[in-house]
Amino acid sequence: MKTITILPKEDILNHWLGHRNLTRRVIEAFPEKELFTFSLGGMRPFAELVKELLAIAAPGLRGIVANSTEGYNHDLPLQTKAELLAQWDKDTPIIIELYNQIPDERFHENFNLFGEYAFPIIENIQYFVDNEIHHRGQGYVYLRALGIEPPHFWERQQ
Repeated sequence: MKTITILPKEDILNHWLGHRNLTRRVIEAFPEKELFTFSLGGMRPFAELVKELLAIAAPGLRGIVANSTEGYNHDLPLQTKAELLAQWDKDTPIIIELYNQIPDERFHENFNLFGEYAFPIIENIQYFVDNEIHHRGQGYVYLRALGIEPPHFWERQQ
């Protein structure tokens, strides 16, 4: 049977980067204090969700490229919105560089991400994007509860 590529590797990366652009704008929309303190229904403040995203994206790709299953740490020492945004901006070119180091043929190879999530690499990458969308949705709810209009979800470009 012939295999047909429906979505090229570079399109997957561009899709993810569009979501990163949008998530960055959601971070920017938060007032400093509420970014670190506001929550609803027992959910974590958005800053904690962002730290989780930072703890898995570039480190996860680094693990895939290096074949390392080292665990992750969500407890990042980022205490201000400026620090979160600076780390976000620092990680984006790292994500691009690492992603581009993964050969196409590895995308269907099983990999035990962080020693906990044994799935094909493409599914691990989809998890990075899905998790970001999920947590960004929580950020949208927080912003609306704070009376702040969030960015349009379909505007993913800068």
